[in-house]
Amino acid sequence: MKREQIIEQKIAHLTFIQGVINRMGQNSFLLKGWSITIVAALFALAAQGANTKFVLIAYFPAIMFWLLDAYFLHQERLFRALYEKVASNDISSDIYTLKTGLLKGEVEGYCSVVLSKTLTFFHGCIIGVLLFAMFGILT
Repeated sequence: MKREQIIEQKIAHLTFIQGVINRMGQNSFLLKGWSITIVAALFALAAQGANTKFVLIAYFPAIMFWLLDAYFLHQERLFRALYEKVASNDISSDIYTLKTGLLKGEVEGYCSVVLSKTLTFFHGCIIGVLLFAMFGILT
């Protein structure tokens, strides 16, 4: 195979991986927006006096969005590691692989990502607001 073909193959492979990384980042961004929207809506219903249990119900989506956001961030980190391996020729571009299973030991585990600074700050603030609202409404 000519060197030019190898370079084109590598660029195409890296482009595929970068596309996945971009989608993971976009998904994480959208989740944060939905998290705030849904929790705020449930909070507003509880504050209106419709039913104070809406504050308690708001914990479920807040926690689920946190876990789902961590999943997308973990996947993004795996694909970044794959990108680096392909870019450094540790993984060949001729198979166009998107399998990240071999790289799991090279990035933080899912539980570490759940408790990462950025996710803990963002989603922890939402949980904190819910706690504050719960004690304010229920007392």
